Amino acid sequence: MSTATAQRPKEFRLPDLGEGLTEAEILAWHVRPGDPVSDGQTVVEVETAKASVELPIPFDGTVESLLQPEGATVPVGTPLIRITAPAAAGTTEPEPSSVEGSGDGSTCAVPARRPVLVGYGVAAEAPRRRPRRTPPPAAAPAAPPGASAPDVLAKPPVRKLARQLGVDLAAVRPTGPHGTVTRDDVHAAAAPAPAPEPSPAPAAGDRREPARGVRRATARAMVRSAAVPQATLFRTVDVTATVELVARLRGVPALDGLRVNPLLLTVRALLAAVSRHPDINAAWDEENQEIVHRSAVNLGIAAATPRGLVVPNIKNAGALSLAGLARELGELVSAAREGRTTPEALRGGTLTLTNIGVLGADTGSPLLNPGESAILALGAIRQQPWVHEGRVVPRHVTTLALSFDHRLVDGELGALVLGDTADVLESPHHLIAWA
Repeated sequence: MSTATAQRPKEFRLPDLGEGLTEAEILAWHVRPGDPVSDGQTVVEVETAKASVELPIPFDGTVESLLQPEGATVPVGTPLIRITAPAAAGTTEPEPSSVEGSGDGSTCAVPARRPVLVGYGVAAEAPRRRPRRTPPPAAAPAAPPGASAPDVLAKPPVRKLARQLGVDLAAVRPTGPHGTVTRDDVHAAAAPAPAPEPSPAPAAGDRREPARGVRRATARAMVRSAAVPQATLFRTVDVTATVELVARLRGVPALDGLRVNPLLLTVRALLAAVSRHPDINAAWDEENQEIVHRSAVNLGIAAATPRGLVVPNIKNAGALSLAGLARELGELVSAAREGRTTPEALRGGTLTLTNIGVLGADTGSPLLNPGESAILALGAIRQQPWVHEGRVVPRHVTTLALSFDHRLVDGELGALVLGDTADVLESPHHLIAWA
């Protein structure tokens, strides 16, 4: 038996990046054919619906070919790059456990184990097959409306709803955990499909581009948000005391080198209001018809980036000091603008704050991030005539807008949270009184 080594090609496939992500766009290759690569070396940058991610290759070798061009959008499991790697003669490599033939030439990701591929942790949900990109075979005859569909994952109340609406569960596209059909899925299947709108005729000078990555994810999230019953309350506030406090805090040694601005104090004011009215930090579980009361406030900060709007969140923000909030806030905003936001930073938000004032907007009706209970918009701070101590004088004034999920938050609770936030911005000494 020869002891020489043989060059055997290996393919590196798009890994499962977690969070239910099924595809990614190839942004930039960091290697070219003929380049040597080593285990752990970053070879490609991709953009998912959540953020841009740099992918390391898990083995050594030499780049034989790049299998996907920059700009291509590919599903999880797609071969990205082929590597020629040395292998000892007489040894056999195990067949990849992460890919299984589907019988029609396509492949489906069925990992026996979910490794930490890009440093963002292991997803908690059980492995599940990814949808095929090949055309499906001809559909079998549909079951009668309201059939029990025993192989479909659905709870008894959902099955009952399907029978009432005449929906075949076997034909419903599931969106719940582990492929479970939810009440929303049944309602969506029962709703009549809208008539397709004709595409507008192209005009001279029009430019079209595919909706990808963050922008496409934002569009989908806003459609989901519109399905939630929302209400918005407004409050115009004299924030002169906050503006003056910001100027004084910039000279405090503990905050040296940190960005201290009205947004930071608005974050602190909102967290104080939530601590007094914790019921607003909740979520609606449609499938189980339950209200989930969150134990921690993961405060999202909306950030506009060249790729679109992203909302990373500060984990357990209520437990941080003012200096801690300033550090986290600065890092989140910088990472978002530089395209370094990780999926972990985007996961698990409970409330959001958006600073529309930096865009010159006085106020607006912010839309909820799906799964969150409320979002506060901070408008532009301007000097305006204001009645102060019985006289009309110029004061720094802004308008706050609080939108909330009306299934979770009634008008009284929303007004209390908005009012307490406004009170702190108007008179910051409330923070000491409430401590």
